[in-house]
Amino acid sequence: MSGLLGDTATFVGDNAGLLLQRIGEHVQLSVVALVIAMLVALPTALVLGHTGRGGFLAINAANIGRALPSLALIAIALPFLGLNDRSTIFALVLLGIPPILTNTYVAVREVDRDVIEAARGMGMNAGEILRGVELPLAAPVMMSGIRTAAVQIVATATLAAVIAGGGLGRFIVDGFATGNNASVVTGAVAVALLTILTELGLGAVERAVTPRGSIRTDARAARGARRAVPGGAKGGAQ
Repeated sequence: MSGLLGDTATFVGDNAGLLLQRIGEHVQLSVVALVIAMLVALPTALVLGHTGRGGFLAINAANIGRALPSLALIAIALPFLGLNDRSTIFALVLLGIPPILTNTYVAVREVDRDVIEAARGMGMNAGEILRGVELPLAAPVMMSGIRTAAVQIVATATLAAVIAGGGLGRFIVDGFATGNNASVVTGAVAVALLTILTELGLGAVERAVTPRGSIRTDARAARGARRAVPGGAKGGAQ
């Protein structure tokens, strides 16, 4: 064990520049996939949550991406998108959509109906209620879904290396191919640390957007999200 730790420390020291490059590639891949997932899931969930129509169908359709293994999605995308990062991003986007869509839809639906009726009584139209009432109150649970999606995407982005892509998975794949255990450990530890930093960072953002008096409402909405998706809103990456 001490020999492996020493070899790993030496490997990191000798490849510090490459490690930073792979971290940058991993972050870029993850951010692109997360942004696309948000652009797809957030508007859809906000509209469906506000109107209360089609939510069940949309959530279950989105969860197909959660049910299929990410490696299988990459294989499906290869003939159409090619042997590049786009195939990986395709799989990561499908992985990230379900928690964002589910949490956002449930968060909007769980907003107190009395508050909405009061807003209507003040003369607010549907768009103003969504922007000024539902969205602010739903923000903490929405952020929880984004955090879950981000963690899953960062952890699963290592699969890019399987199809000759970049990122920290490159250390793991190359290490197995050459029998270099230090490379494998470096990649695995780096991915784990990056995932933990993502969890902690977005967790801090989630707490920052949570009003002090909304903890009970957020807990109720979170329970609703877990009921909407079997196994909870934090389904594991595949």
